[in-house]
Amino acid sequence: MTDHNHHEVLNELRPQHRALRRMIPDVYRGFGELSQAALAPGALDTKFKELIALTIGVVHGCDGCIASHAQGAARAGATKEEAAEAIGVSFLMMGGPATIYGARAYDAFCEFADVAATA
Repeated sequence: MTDHNHHEVLNELRPQHRALRRMIPDVYRGFGELSQAALAPGALDTKFKELIALTIGVVHGCDGCIASHAQGAARAGATKEEAAEAIGVSFLMMGGPATIYGARAYDAFCEFADVAATA
């Protein structure tokens, strides 16, 4: 991922998802509905839920998850400070590997937050 920006990560995955979605549309539809329901505001707002998802992406070392939820958290109004603190919790839960993916996640968040700030 070193040579990619986080927008490119999402763009690179898009055609792969489309090809698989054509083969299993019901599964993707169900996952989409689950995603919308899980991230909908409730007792926790969408911003907080996106930050949780971002940190889970850090713990699992999933660059696509990190990019997607960094974008979602930025769009939901999370600040750089909130993202950094949430990522810090992943260090507690995952240790050293989270410092690598955490740095990637913070970079991704900043990329999307900077775009959101100029929009």
